Amino acid sequence: MNIGFHTDAFNSAYWSFEKCLDWAKRNDVHYIECGLIDGVSWIHGLGYQPHVALYEDPVLLRKKMDRYQVRFSQVDAAYPLSGEDGSIRGVPYIMKSIAWAAQIGCPCVDTTDGLHAPEGLQDKEAMALMKRSYLQILKVAEAHKVIVNIEPHGYFTTNPYMMAEMQSFSDSPYLRMNMDTGNTFIAGRDPVEFLRLFLTKVTHVHVKDVSESLAKALRGGATGIAVSHCALGEGVNAGNIRTCLEILRDSGYQGVLSMECEGAGGPMIEKSLNWLRETLKAAGISEA
Repeated sequence: MNIGFHTDAFNSAYWSFEKCLDWAKRNDVHYIECGLIDGVSWIHGLGYQPHVALYEDPVLLRKKMDRYQVRFSQVDAAYPLSGEDGSIRGVPYIMKSIAWAAQIGCPCVDTTDGLHAPEGLQDKEAMALMKRSYLQILKVAEAHKVIVNIEPHGYFTTNPYMMAEMQSFSDSPYLRMNMDTGNTFIAGRDPVEFLRLFLTKVTHVHVKDVSESLAKALRGGATGIAVSHCALGEGVNAGNIRTCLEILRDSGYQGVLSMECEGAGGPMIEKSLNWLRETLKAAGISEA
């Protein structure tokens, strides 16, 4: 398996994307995941945001990333598709992200739903809208041969029955799942059982622990965590992560394990990296 990280780790440190590339090179990490910005943002333009704008030329950016020996495992285009504006805002954004990802050689684009039930819509209505949206998106994904992952992060996607229905929107090999150990846990689910249910669909994994205090305050009452303020191995979800890694090992998973935690400008995510490497070694999993 390969280790990567989401640049969300350095949001609070106001790092640029290139500074994240430098961190990756210094720590011998060769895969990165970031959010995509569709438009112009002053904070990004000033170099204080660790994500990438779609106006940046993908070929030139790939050449820069090659100098750091880092490539994308996935790009994040997770505008919630379950709301009324999902089809008019999320769909074109994701389509554009897919074409951009293909140009830079990124295999996956991450998508999801909203954190809460959409106001003014029944669940069946929202699911019907999402199905139509995903079928439109998949036409572009199939043309570019880019996988569209659905991440458990919201009202629908952290419910295993609804996630199963979403995975059945199409039998396209380009509709898959991004497993998230932290979001499933904070939603009150068992991450291990959630992974087992969708194991054949998983092409990318977010590895996220949860602090004891956050679990006590929010577990079962929230559906996702933007960034966990807890290093891997230091929270109440560590045992579930170990078991998930063993399940992935036994299934032959050879994809990326993308760390999602607060970076604190480096120290916290470096703790996470050390823990993950030690845990993989103990489980007999080699880091490619």
